[in-house]
Amino acid sequence: MKKLLLPMLAIGGLLSLQPALAEDGPSLFKSKPCAACHQIDSKFVGPSLKEVAAKYAGTEGAVELLAGHIKNGTQGNWGPMPMPQNPVTEEEAKILAEWVLSLK
Repeated sequence: MKKLLLPMLAIGGLLSLQPALAEDGPSLFKSKPCAACHQIDSKFVGPSLKEVAAKYAGTEGAVELLAGHIKNGTQGNWGPMPMPQNPVTEEEAKILAEWVLSLK
C-alpha cells in the first residue's frame, strides 16, 4: 500500500501544478447560451457581436462593462429586449468581453 501511496501523491502534486487550460472567446461563445441570441456578423435576437464591438470601441473600461453585462444581464442598451444573466464565471465573462471587443 505504501509503495502505491507515495507515487500517487507525487503525481497528484504534479498535476495540481499544471496550469488550467485557458478557454478562448470563440470556444466559450459556442459553449455558453450566447449563440441563442447573438451572431457574430448579423443581428439576431440581440445585436451582432461586431455591432457591440463597434459601439464600445475606444470606451474606457469597456472590458469590465461588457463582462458585467454578460455575467449579470442588462436591459435597455439595445432596445426593450432584456439580456438575461449568463452562467459564466468572472474570468469567462472577461474572456468573452475581450474577444467581442476584438471583433471588427
